[in-house]
Amino acid sequence: MKWTAKDLDMYMQSKEYVDTVLIPLVPLSFKGQMKQTGSMNEFLTILSLEIEKQMKGRILLLPTFHYFSDEMDKVERLKRWANEVKENNFEHVFFLTSDFEWKKEERELESNLVWIPAIPLEGLEIEQAREMINQQVLQILDIFSYNWKNEKK
Repeated sequence: MKWTAKDLDMYMQSKEYVDTVLIPLVPLSFKGQMKQTGSMNEFLTILSLEIEKQMKGRILLLPTFHYFSDEMDKVERLKRWANEVKENNFEHVFFLTSDFEWKKEERELESNLVWIPAIPLEGLEIEQAREMINQQVLQILDIFSYNWKNEKK
């Protein structure tokens, strides 16, 4: 379910079945990396929507967590998001990013970080892009399933 009025109505009616939140993490930059961060945003937006579509009824897709790359308190802000989510009865929080800098903070996050390199979609044919996204979705769903099974033990 997406963070839209219609989907949130559906969530409220079936929230006992929705135990997972997905939060895309996307940097903002107005300097030399502007195009790279825009490409990352495009890739993660499409990827997140595809994951949500595949897992509708199990995952709530939150709005993207945007931050400036050099922002000093981004980890603390993200931890506040995760704590708020957990306080609202979600068992699993997954962060999805293409920004390798988050790998350095992974232990501090206390949630599941899924890092995946961004695929620049602008030069691909629609079918090529769709196939690449679908392959990524399958891999990420495997990560989700693995974590769901292992956290139940």
